[in-house]
Amino acid sequence: MKSRLRPGSGRMSLLVTAGSTREKIDPVRFISNYSTGVFGYEIAREAKKRGHRVTLISGPACPEPPPGVKVVEVESALDMGRAVKKHIKKCDCLIMAAAVSDWRAASPSKRKIKRGRKNKKLELVENPDILRGLGKMEKKILVGFALETERLADNAAEKLKKKNLDLVVANKIGGKTSPFGRNPTEILMLDRFGNKSILRNRTKRELAGVILDKVSELKLDNKFSV
Repeated sequence: MKSRLRPGSGRMSLLVTAGSTREKIDPVRFISNYSTGVFGYEIAREAKKRGHRVTLISGPACPEPPPGVKVVEVESALDMGRAVKKHIKKCDCLIMAAAVSDWRAASPSKRKIKRGRKNKKLELVENPDILRGLGKMEKKILVGFALETERLADNAAEKLKKKNLDLVVANKIGGKTSPFGRNPTEILMLDRFGNKSILRNRTKRELAGVILDKVSELKLDNKFSV
């Protein structure tokens, strides 16, 4: 097991990512997703309220930044990856709540692509997996998020193991309420020790507190001591 944080004070330096990314197709079009950034922003807000040092890396079109939180604005997945690598060295915990696009256009057009252009195909390439590249880092608590359409528990467990994370927060799309925006939602939390929690019909502000409580437990757990 990789060595992690030594037990210590409750105050931490947190790096939180939030929102979607935009992957340009041409100057007026992009690939993106439905993420609003609310969950990540609520986590950053609650963390600051608890006295933690917080840096928030945010995709575009997100809510108003929480007061007192340092915000780093990015647009694409590559931008976010560079920002995470720059700031993670000084943090104790990364909470990767952003919905980073898995793909980007291979060759974005410098001019607007006109309607009716024949045989125009959009070639996609995979973006780097930001979290997977960080899973071997020592003395960092790594928290990932997963949004699934099926096999929620299995996919969450697979992500936890594959990316060598300490905690996964997973929710499912297609239920009674949308996981996007400020709607109450349901999450599954799974940690690296096999502990599982299901929380139903909670606001994202409430869930932000639960997630931060869990991060504090992981920090203080003697299994993380060197």
